[in-house]
Formats: sequence, C-alpha cells, structure tokens
Amino acid sequence: MSSVLNPYISFVDQAREALDFYASVFGGEPRIMTFGQMGTEGADADKVMHGQLDTAAGYTLMVSDAPEGMPHDDGARISCSLSGDDADELRGYFAGLAEGGQVTLPLEKQMWGDEFGMVTDRFGVAWMCNIAGASA
Repeated sequence: MSSVLNPYISFVDQAREALDFYASVFGGEPRIMTFGQMGTEGADADKVMHGQLDTAAGYTLMVSDAPEGMPHDDGARISCSLSGDDADELRGYFAGLAEGGQVTLPLEKQMWGDEFGMVTDRFGVAWMCNIAGASA
C-alpha cells in the first residue's frame, strides 16, 4: 500500500452506533479503539478514538467521537483522511495542503506509533494524514 483517501466522520457520543449502522448497510466488521485503550480515564474512556469499517466492496469509512472539551461543529463533521506507509508521498501531500492553509496539528509521531497531523487547506477543507509506523 502506498496511500489511500477516505472519509472520516466526527460524532459526539454516536460513533460506535453509527459505525454499526454503516456495517449493517455496507457489510464489513467494525474495528474500534477507545480513548480508554489509549490511557484516558473518566467520561471519555468509552468514547471512540478511532473506528474503521472496511467493506468487501472496497469502501473504507472512519469515525470518531469528539472528547470532552474538543470543539465539535455538526456542519463540519467530515474530514478527508490520507493514510498509508509511503512517508515521503504523504509528507508531500501534507505540505502541499498546508500551503495557504492552516496546520491544526503538526505531522508528528503519536502515542499509537504512527505519524499523524491535521491541516485545513486554503479552501476550508479539513484533512488528516496518518503515516504508518514501522512494524514491531
């Protein structure tokens, strides 16, 4: 795999329910990582940090819940997600999207081992970029 582009939908406390619904429509088995699995305690622990549905038709849909204190705008709940293992290609895309836009989270190594960053391009489109870390 070099890189892929797919939709990423943000929810407030409904990501798991939505992913189960989309699985009932499109098929596939939802995979879910909670904030609690990454060490968060309290009200956010059971919320979906990242959920993914891969279907037999080749569709990939990603979802997450906004944690407490994170702004959430229902009108801007969908982002485009770039992901893969071609680090140079993905870093280039991220840099290009940042030209004239605004980096909202620098592309850097995260607690799950991948490089991840977020940028809003000059047209107001939100993008996420995830570069797979080296296999253990």
